[in-house]
Amino acid sequence: MLNQKDLIIIGAGPGGYEIAAEAAASGRQVTLIEKGELGGTCLNRGCIPTKCLCASASTILTIKDAAKYGVDVDGFTAHYDRAAARMRQVVDQLRSGIESLLRPVEVIKGEATLNKVGEQVVVNVNGEQYAAQQLLIATGSKPAVLPIEGADLAMTSDDFLRLDHVPESVAIIGGGVIGMEFASILAAFGAQVTVIEFCPEILPPFDKEVAKRLRTALSRRGVKTIVGAGVKSLRAVVPEDPAMRSLEVTYAGKKGEETISCQAAIMAVGRRPVLPNGLTDCGIELTQRGFIEVDDQMQTSVPGVYAVGDVNGLCMLAHAASAQARVALGAEVDLDYIPSAVFTMPECAMVGLTEEQCQAEGIDYAKNKAMFAGNGKALAMGEGDGFVKVLYSPATRLLLGVHIIGPHAADLVAEATACMAEGATVDEISESIVHGHPTLSEAFMAACHVPNI
Repeated sequence: MLNQKDLIIIGAGPGGYEIAAEAAASGRQVTLIEKGELGGTCLNRGCIPTKCLCASASTILTIKDAAKYGVDVDGFTAHYDRAAARMRQVVDQLRSGIESLLRPVEVIKGEATLNKVGEQVVVNVNGEQYAAQQLLIATGSKPAVLPIEGADLAMTSDDFLRLDHVPESVAIIGGGVIGMEFASILAAFGAQVTVIEFCPEILPPFDKEVAKRLRTALSRRGVKTIVGAGVKSLRAVVPEDPAMRSLEVTYAGKKGEETISCQAAIMAVGRRPVLPNGLTDCGIELTQRGFIEVDDQMQTSVPGVYAVGDVNGLCMLAHAASAQARVALGAEVDLDYIPSAVFTMPECAMVGLTEEQCQAEGIDYAKNKAMFAGNGKALAMGEGDGFVKVLYSPATRLLLGVHIIGPHAADLVAEATACMAEGATVDEISESIVHGHPTLSEAFMAACHVPNI
């Protein structure tokens, strides 16, 4: 028997559960299939767990600096196991909220397999067959692993988030968003951290000036960063005393091959798509990088079948998945301006183009910068390190990109995103829009205050 629905969604991450609830509220018959926990990677193994640990790490740094705020703290102990327990409590609470949100939706726990019956793509799960006018694939991604000797000795991000203790020394392979967030967390909890990044600078997609500033800030907290280096192998060193067991990580850098020793290693070299079984047999085409090929409406090569979020590789961010799902269901959403954030200490955020992209594409641009050292709220908070940098067109005065490193960067970038989406000029932002005082948002206003020559 074929169960016919209006909408079938495979994957209950942000790209799946949010649109499932919205579609069901509008009266559509919706079936949501998930083989794991509701919430997907973001809630269970990504965004939320790491932000909980970031909050604990930030608290540690605040206590260490308490004296400068006039508060003496006579010693304290950071308990990572308690921080991890709190993290899991937050995840459980949010998952319960998703369960409530999905009450109008038929939720099936199981692994979906696709096959084609005539011209229709059919979903098989738990021995039942389902078909719909519209099929949305939102199966997300999983950690990528380098094809090197000893790769299995390293933890993935999933493994790390299952820990209840902090290793004494950690090598992080990859200095992207995931790697740098883990470096920031681990260093706050007292681990000796070494980051090895293949590219010339950490945070490859970000503005180089922001990345360099973050690398300097983390260096002051003891994080060692090796850039322009490719990891070649991992080897377990097993002495007679089990407590002395360690890993040797060999990498090729500017000085040739070198080796560092550590108690643990984390592989943070990006993510790869999770593809449903039977996908290509149904005629759904993939990109050269192995993601699902989609058009501007998120439709695959098979009419009526859509793919959103990490699985299409367009923008591997939770909020991008949610936005793409709305596009797939016919909403008008501006996908040109999607903010990105790194929840390190200090935070980094960006939207739009970097200087490097402008130069590569031959785009005429000018730039201006406002330092948090000149912002009253930032200094009152004791967080005067960092800046807001804007890139804009000298001809049209429109913003091309905004790059922030400093307090609450991830929140501040929202205004920049809205201004870019609405076509606000730097003059309108700095002269026509009133910003509260004293606030961190004044740094964005100040960065937009540029001469009109």
